[in-house]
Amino acid sequence: QDQFRESGGGSAQAGGSLRLSCAASEPLSSYYFVSWFRQSPGKEPEGIAATSVRGGGTSYAASVMGRFTVSQDNAQRTVYLEMNRLKPEDSAMYYCAAGFPSDENRFRPKSYTYWGKGTQVTVSS
Repeated sequence: QDQFRESGGGSAQAGGSLRLSCAASEPLSSYYFVSWFRQSPGKEPEGIAATSVRGGGTSYAASVMGRFTVSQDNAQRTVYLEMNRLKPEDSAMYYCAAGFPSDENRFRPKSYTYWGKGTQVTVSS
């Protein structure tokens, strides 16, 4: 049983939408943050969306702000990433991660303990 499992990736056209899901095997309240990262070939992982599980606050990287929305369903133990107005540069492997970072380090990959295996997103023009 995977502790975190992403789904919902696939192909989309520029301007389209996708909704990613991250299903956890334990209650979301077990963690301080559950966040989304993405990584393209040859590039370092980029933190794009973070949710403070108990506090309810969300934050976004400038590259996705206004287009992506992160949300959580505690009963379903699932965190979502709604991706709208997709661009080709959004193409990447998307990962969800959970852990106990400080607020300042919420977009730092090494601050996270648990990771899913990723789901691929490809956006064509």
